[in-house]
Amino acid sequence: MGKKRSGGGLTGSQQAAKFLGVSVLSGVVLAGMAIPAAGALGLAAKGTVEGFDEIPANLKTPPLSQRTTILDAEGGLIATVYSRDRQVVPLTAISPYMQKAIVAIEDSRFYEHGAVDLKGILRAVNRNAQEGGAAQGASTLTQQYVKNVFVEEAGDDETKVREAQEKSLGRKIRELKYSIQVEEELGKKKILENYLNITYFGQQAYGIESAAQRYFSKPAKDLALEESALLAGVVQSPSRYDPVNDVQEATKRRNIVLQRMADTKDVSQAEADAAKAKPVTLKVTKPKNGCITAVKGAGFFCDYVRNSFLTDTVFGKTREDRAKIWNQGGLTVRTTLDPQSQDAANESIKDHVYQEDSIATAVTMVQPGTGRVLAMGQSKPYGFGKNETQINYSVDKRMGGSNFGFQVGSTFKPFIAAAALERGMPPTKVYQAPNKMNYPASISRCDGTEWLNLPIDGKIQTAKNETEDEIGPYALRTAMEKSINTYFVEMIGEIGLCPVTEMTQKLGVVPADGSKLPEAPSIALGSAELSPLTMANAYATFANRGVFCTPVAIESITDPHGKALAVPKSKCDRAMSTETADTINTLLRGVVDSGTGERAGLSDRDSAGKTGTTDGRYNAWFVGYTPNISGAVWVGSGGAKKISMENIVIGGKSFDKVFGGGLPGPIWKDAISGALSGRESGNFTTVGIPEPNVPPSGGPRGNKPSTNPNRPGKPGGDGKPGGRPGGQNAGATGGATGGVEPQPPFPGITLDPGTGGVIGGRDDQ
Repeated sequence: MGKKRSGGGLTGSQQAAKFLGVSVLSGVVLAGMAIPAAGALGLAAKGTVEGFDEIPANLKTPPLSQRTTILDAEGGLIATVYSRDRQVVPLTAISPYMQKAIVAIEDSRFYEHGAVDLKGILRAVNRNAQEGGAAQGASTLTQQYVKNVFVEEAGDDETKVREAQEKSLGRKIRELKYSIQVEEELGKKKILENYLNITYFGQQAYGIESAAQRYFSKPAKDLALEESALLAGVVQSPSRYDPVNDVQEATKRRNIVLQRMADTKDVSQAEADAAKAKPVTLKVTKPKNGCITAVKGAGFFCDYVRNSFLTDTVFGKTREDRAKIWNQGGLTVRTTLDPQSQDAANESIKDHVYQEDSIATAVTMVQPGTGRVLAMGQSKPYGFGKNETQINYSVDKRMGGSNFGFQVGSTFKPFIAAAALERGMPPTKVYQAPNKMNYPASISRCDGTEWLNLPIDGKIQTAKNETEDEIGPYALRTAMEKSINTYFVEMIGEIGLCPVTEMTQKLGVVPADGSKLPEAPSIALGSAELSPLTMANAYATFANRGVFCTPVAIESITDPHGKALAVPKSKCDRAMSTETADTINTLLRGVVDSGTGERAGLSDRDSAGKTGTTDGRYNAWFVGYTPNISGAVWVGSGGAKKISMENIVIGGKSFDKVFGGGLPGPIWKDAISGALSGRESGNFTTVGIPEPNVPPSGGPRGNKPSTNPNRPGKPGGDGKPGGRPGGQNAGATGGATGGVEPQPPFPGITLDPGTGGVIGGRDDQ
């Protein structure tokens, strides 16, 4: 039995000797590894090196990190993302030249020795002794593979990577023991396959398949002799022998490999000489990684998919667990993105808002009844350059969106109407709706407390309509068409805040910053800061006749082995009765037929929607839908600086004032028309809403009775205030040529300045 060291167990040198099974070579082995004497390292000290028998018996090989492919709903490529660009391939998919080249230069006796090459060790010792240093190592290909496994397991942790590569006897002993295990379990061919798939070839390419694609734009199976020799030579020092940055040094190294292949009889000398004579000819494919490379302007959708994965417990209990799977990669993610809808959104955005404009726009589409996100685009592209951003204007903060979202203006009013209808309020309800009014003195909240209209800076909070001639009384249908502010303030005053809160919760209407929707009457005028995806999905509930479905972006995922992973499914629940939804559809169809959203109405199919413009004109919206698609368009300032959209040039057109119906409406119309082109049309189930006999008042924007009992009347005639563009005064007001909505403007949100009720947009980082 070997001599025990103080404290029990063999000495460090004896452990190594026992491990090698050749005790007389123990000193030689240490010298061959160019490591100082055992005593100098203090190998006897506890914890410096594990006893051979204490080292775990099994090497836990982590799955190799690979690229993840993100596809659209039709299987088209959106983007490739990875922490390490790698494509694992079998040995049969690797050129025989490549297999021979790597063995010849890295371990020419690979098929002759076991896990440890004693002859190689002696050769290294002799060479190092002659040169007085550590000019030559003694690691076998198997040992190099084991070391790469440790490096792979370390991931991006720099400390662990250093530990995996450190020149210490402790690491060498562990590496050698695991090498024996690997040789016994895998065999030579599998080790070679694994090595070629795991090793780093420079230029962000891990594994031979990615390297072949990176340097030569071809698969590994097609690598020629001289190409194989070049890549085999890179492995020793990917930076020094990088053929992209130093072709001369790379050529010298390639020729050394070729000569080595001739010396080992893998190729003839004539073949080697012919290959040496060839210049290095690269066909480099630049690394393409991440959502910045996404096609069809889908960078933000790609980022939304990534965030969906990282935030959903379906993919792991903790974010760390989910991130590990995502970074490991090798996934094929098929998404819900519809190419036709995405193209239509992009084209509409480019036609109406330019990338270099001071303001931005975002367009989001979802499918009613499924929650599938069909399109997501914006005028400021995904990127780091000028007029680019990484903020996804379409989504909430936790999914990569802006810090607060954007005030939605009058697009919030249908939620109030739905809450009132659910409580039994008739759709013929009439309110006095004066041009200007105080908020109610008190309004009940869900917790039983009251919101009180307390003076701010000595003034009671008030609300007013857009223009002075908007004077009630109004019925619901006309109030929705004309977006009468005071009507909805009176409505929320009657039903209370709690029904509205409960309705918005059922519709998934949550502020973009993750906070709770405030229980205050200002929400009647759209003070809430929401995201376009939230609004599009909430309106999809109306199209789906009252059933709300959570949004989803991932259709399916397969792992590197083709196994299907569980993915989150849309959850659908009834948010309101079909009668309420059908009534809202009827009301909002009137908005696009003859109300503030007339310029957004589709002529070839049923459509409905609502305009919204916030105080100060910092945000303008149109949210609309057909029976089979719902979309939200936001226009405004996406940065920290608020920009009032008055006397402004957008998309090459001058606007005196931007309204929800004047710019977002046409963007929506063009995007939705393109998305549905050639596709089946559906029809709403509408209800009859009698027009109450309300005395007319308020001038051209007042409550004029409809001339058609089944259709709402127009606010005014062609060329008249509130009328269609293109009449005799169209040129003066913008119309079809100037891009400005006819005057006086369609109503948005405006509160009396200085009253304390102003709800202008918040700075958005």
